[in-house]
Amino acid sequence: MTHPFEVRDEITVDATPDEVWEAITSGPGVDSWLMGHTEVDSASKTTTFDMFGEVAHSSITAWEPGRHFATQEDTNPDGTFMAMEWLIESRDGGGTVVRFVHSGLLGENWEAEYNGLSVGDHAYLTKLAVYLKHFAPRTAKHSLFLPGPVTQDIWAAMTAAVGVGADAADGQPARLSVPGIEPADGTVEFTGAPSFVGMRTGDAMYLLIHGYNDMAFATAHFFDDRDPSTETQAWQNWLGGLAAQLGNTDRLRSARERYEPGREAGSQRGRAVQPARQPLAGRAADAQGLRR
Repeated sequence: MTHPFEVRDEITVDATPDEVWEAITSGPGVDSWLMGHTEVDSASKTTTFDMFGEVAHSSITAWEPGRHFATQEDTNPDGTFMAMEWLIESRDGGGTVVRFVHSGLLGENWEAEYNGLSVGDHAYLTKLAVYLKHFAPRTAKHSLFLPGPVTQDIWAAMTAAVGVGADAADGQPARLSVPGIEPADGTVEFTGAPSFVGMRTGDAMYLLIHGYNDMAFATAHFFDDRDPSTETQAWQNWLGGLAAQLGNTDRLRSARERYEPGREAGSQRGRAVQPARQPLAGRAADAQGLRR
């Protein structure tokens, strides 16, 4: 049985409508703030979203440059699909208002996925805003999205990795503090305890997630010419270290297998950003607060 859903959100960004358009309708632009790999073909009116080798195909249903962009995913065998709509409006005095609508049909686990999308969508809209303000028109040269262990509480480890305490707040000074990675100073961004914390430097954005089924993720976007292999290994070691400390090495292996091909890409996106350990009523209340 399928269940209709709709998530609405709105942000104001320090960018022009044309800059917003480029960030949401070009593959390199989208890949600079969203997980996975996106391709947009305006000529054929199609998009693809690739995550861990599983590809979701969508049709472009609205294309009004600088104003209106919308897509609808091909329907899955179980009848589920997702649609996304972006409305862009220049604001008097500068900046741009971006309105986002995420809708479609969810499957049996619809409550958990809906709440995950409600909160996770806002986290990624915040990344879009940070990207537009601090990095655009540069696009990311490389990105990471790494699944880690299943654990009940890693907030202290997450905040320590960006050099801050448990009371982390956006705008605080940050210092990347992960063994195997050259320490780098920056600014705390994307904070949403106990599920999200990140930072930006002059050439990178990092976001750590404690998400679906208490799974940890490490993500990064790099805007310089660095070789990402060293940082990839360092983050994998960091995630593996969490598992070893918690005695969850088997669950780490299981978690990584869960994010291999064979899962719908759209479902994996919702699954990854779902906040950890928050009761349904609390998540629903948070979702209402985010859709302001």
